[in-house]
Amino acid sequence: MFCLRTLGLQISAAILFPFALLSAESFSSMKTIRTFDRSSEEPGWAAQNDGVMGGVSSGKAEIEDDELHFSGVLSLENNGGFAQIYSQTDVSDFSNYSAVKLRVKGDGRTYQFRMATDARFRGSRIAYRAEFTTEADEWIEASIPFESFVPSFRGRILSEPPLDLKAVREIALLLGDGTPGAFSLKVDWIGLE
Repeated sequence: MFCLRTLGLQISAAILFPFALLSAESFSSMKTIRTFDRSSEEPGWAAQNDGVMGGVSSGKAEIEDDELHFSGVLSLENNGGFAQIYSQTDVSDFSNYSAVKLRVKGDGRTYQFRMATDARFRGSRIAYRAEFTTEADEWIEASIPFESFVPSFRGRILSEPPLDLKAVREIALLLGDGTPGAFSLKVDWIGLE
């Protein structure tokens, strides 16, 4: 520890620069898995809306100003009510982390973050989902513990299988809060902590 001496005063560097005592690990406890720079080599995002079951909701993904924009209109017509965007991943091992973290600016609505592995139910992929709530027109960091993710299939909660954090193949964002109307969610980054 070094000290500064000025006008006979001894001031510890820890008082002036408290961050100097933090280890590099303190700053690297989060691993960023997605940023949204157009020049990056990251996988793209695709939309899958309730049209697959006759609904008329619209949702899309666009990269603007180095942010992912998930926007559209949610409709409950024709038994619809969800809009989703998703992105494939390589087989990713999330098992050394305890949560997914996102920096988002939303509209006050509650969204789902979803992950998929190779787990199947009736021959189709299971989605592991957890919710996060946004604040209207405010940037927030949402931390979603992996223990809060539940397996689901076509909107129905399943009792198993457990989430295999060593084999995450897809990540997604979904809106299905039962409230029709326009929606907008901006994402600055997605990470693991």
